[in-house]
Amino acid sequence: MSEILQNILIILLPMWALIDNRGITIINHWPITVGLLAGLIMGDVKTALHIAGTFQLMSLGVAALGGSSVPDYALATVVAIYLKARTGVDVGASITVGLSVGILAINLDIFTRTLNSLVTNKSKQFLNEGKFDASKKINLISIFFVAMQAFIPMIILILWGQTAVESVVNVIPQWVTDGLNIAGGMLPVVGVVMLLRYMPTKRYFWALLIGFVFAAYLKLPILGVSILGFAMALFTYNNLISRRAEVSLETESEDFGDDWDE
Repeated sequence: MSEILQNILIILLPMWALIDNRGITIINHWPITVGLLAGLIMGDVKTALHIAGTFQLMSLGVAALGGSSVPDYALATVVAIYLKARTGVDVGASITVGLSVGILAINLDIFTRTLNSLVTNKSKQFLNEGKFDASKKINLISIFFVAMQAFIPMIILILWGQTAVESVVNVIPQWVTDGLNIAGGMLPVVGVVMLLRYMPTKRYFWALLIGFVFAAYLKLPILGVSILGFAMALFTYNNLISRRAEVSLETESEDFGDDWDE
């Protein structure tokens, strides 16, 4: 695949992911799904999934609740994969640059939401006036604004970012690069910890211990640990349903006895 075609597709990918996440949701806005497509575009799926998996773990427990803005981890994934493929920088350095872009994208998200609030008000005005076609068409502007959230940082990266990153990387000392690699390995742990805060960790701490033993001591691959966790979750769920059914039957039996005695 030519570099020009790669550049076009790598720009369109995060744009489509943002639009898709607000619409029918085919690929979603997850780093792992966007990263797979970015890896296919750049021709290095293995490295792309490594980077995407790292960002996926970072994003655990982070959600844009109540209209809040969060880092664009999908955009960060695409940026990191592109930089790794074009500049050959370390994975840690590419992840750090990508994360920085994803965090800066928060400002674009806020700006886009502000602009789209104006579009929404105008659309409501057309609805009140009975201009349904105009109301539908003006909403297309909001899609354009959403797409620009990814287009602006990606076009800057394609045109000037590669040279700038290469220049910076060439003057960065080795100890800084090593530190970035260590930080890139620690950040996914932060995402997992954030997710655990929202889960019933105390009640199912035994499951965490079992998973840790299988992963750390028995060297079971992550897919195997996931399947084991799914089986345990299914077993626990079925037991819970059975207990509720038994309690419900006991309650109905007691009520029936009272009515019969009367």
